[in-house]
Formats: sequence, C-alpha cells, structure tokens
Amino acid sequence: MHAAPPLANEITRLAALRQINILDTPSEERFDRYTRLAKRLFDVPIALISLVDEDRQWFKSCVGLSITQTPRDISFCGHTVAADDILLVPDALQDLRFHDNPGVTGEPHVRFYAGCPVSVADDSRIGTLCVMDVRPRSFDEEDLRLLRDLAHMAEQEFAIVQLAHMDELTQVSNRRGFQSLAQRALDRCWRLRQPVSVLFFDLDGFKALNDQWGHAQGDRALAAFAALLLNVFRDSDVVGRLGGDEFAVLLSNCSETHTQNALGRLQTALEIHNQASAPGHELRFSVGQVTADTSSPCTVDALLAKADARMYEMKRCRSML
Repeated sequence: MHAAPPLANEITRLAALRQINILDTPSEERFDRYTRLAKRLFDVPIALISLVDEDRQWFKSCVGLSITQTPRDISFCGHTVAADDILLVPDALQDLRFHDNPGVTGEPHVRFYAGCPVSVADDSRIGTLCVMDVRPRSFDEEDLRLLRDLAHMAEQEFAIVQLAHMDELTQVSNRRGFQSLAQRALDRCWRLRQPVSVLFFDLDGFKALNDQWGHAQGDRALAAFAALLLNVFRDSDVVGRLGGDEFAVLLSNCSETHTQNALGRLQTALEIHNQASAPGHELRFSVGQVTADTSSPCTVDALLAKADARMYEMKRCRSML
C-alpha cells in the first residue's frame, strides 16, 4: 500500500479547509443531493464528498457507508487531492497503490474508485467528490464529464460556505468565521492546557484616511493590514476582521514572549510598508492583548471584550501624551 504523497501547498490547503469551518458539522441536504445523484447516475453502491484533513479524511456527505471518516494514509481521496484531475482506479486489486489497502481487502471491499478534486476559491484542493464500487469497471468520457460537473457543483456549495465565513475585501475570516474558528482553537488549548493569547487591533486614524483619500484607499488600507497580519502570524493562528477597521488574532500554544515577538515583527513589517507608502497613506494601529487562563474554560467573546478594553486603554493613554 502506498500512502498519498505530501502536497507542496499543504499548509495553505489545510488553512483553506479550516477557514470554511465545515469539518465535523452535521449532514446537509445541499451536499447530500450530489452524493445521491452520483450514486444513481453511475449505478454505484458508495458515493462521498470527502474532506482531506491533516491526518484523516472526513465525509461531509456519504451514501453507502456507515462510517464518517478514515485515516488519511489509507484513503483513496488523499491521492486524489494530490492529482490535477480525476483519479480513476478500474480495479484496486491490480493497482500497486491500493491492492493491500484495508478498504480493499476488507470492508467495504472497494474494487473501483473514481474521484474528482474539489477546490475552494484560492484553488486549494480540500477534498473530493468520489464514487466506489465493489466490482471492477471503467468510466468512459461521458462518465468523466459527469463526475467533473458534479464536483464543480459541490465546489459552488463550498464557495457559498466560504463566503459566509470570510471577509471578501481582506480575505481573512469575518466576525462569524473568527468566532467559530477561534472558539475551536481555544477549546483545544484548554483541553491540552496550552497558553492562548488574543490580540484586538484598531487602525488609528482610519476615518481621517477615508475622509481625505476616499473609500477606495480605505479599502486598500484594510486589505494591506490584513495581508501584514497573515504574513507575520503563523498559519495555526486565527486571523479575522471583526468589522470596520477592527481586526483580531488568536494565537494558540503561544507564550507571552512569543506573542510580544510576533507584535514586534508586525511593527517592523508595518514600518517597511509605511516607508513604501505615499504620504498620508501610512498605517498605524492600537492593540489590546489578553492571555487566557487555561485553568478553566472561557469564551472567545469574553477574551475579545477584555482585549478590546485594553486596546481602548492604550488609545486613551496615547491621547494624554
């Protein structure tokens, strides 16, 4: 059995998967209709919409199996997300990658597999729409076209989900997406007793910039600041635009020293950005920081409120200087 090869963009791909915030959510009719249709169109016993996580494949929609996930290293779909097009396995017993796969030699005794990658807006392949059979068979060109069409329709559904959790202007999580992703990260850190910091940012002088240079320049400033946050903080950190000129970052398993170092890198990156900016277009920010007490559970909203208060205290102190 051959495990799927690692992907060059794995970090980016997993970040895109996390951002749509759909792993481990209940089944939904808008996805189930495509697996039912695939099962009927191709006359197969099994059809899946599978999302390939770091070490597992999880089924957002599943017809014909009683399980909801399998390890990634034994999955057919792990190979599919590494491919540019449909992965077709006419007879798994004759394929060196899968002939001794536990899903081939045991239940559900897969012999035929056809899977098409499913991508999100940044072209990250997050999973597949696939069909399986317990007997060897083949697909003709019409079958391949139909499978691609179904996968594309599933992609459109994921795009709708992605838009619901993403700020279109800055391409980071919106308030709803941030709260959901950050709460999951916070809960995990609480279970593992790992340190957590929340940073609440407000762009200083943003209204004046908007008034003087127009909303188009204001939009560019917001997008530029979001890009700085994404470049400075880790892929494992949760970055979001809460609304207007307010942003937040949740840093999981991050000590006070590491948080301060990250803020220092952000300030350096901001200075470089400002040196290349036209006069009057420079960016400045105030930030409030709070560290979670991992001895007891807490909510992201509570941490945001504390960090917000500390940010405004920073602004007040500056205004008195």
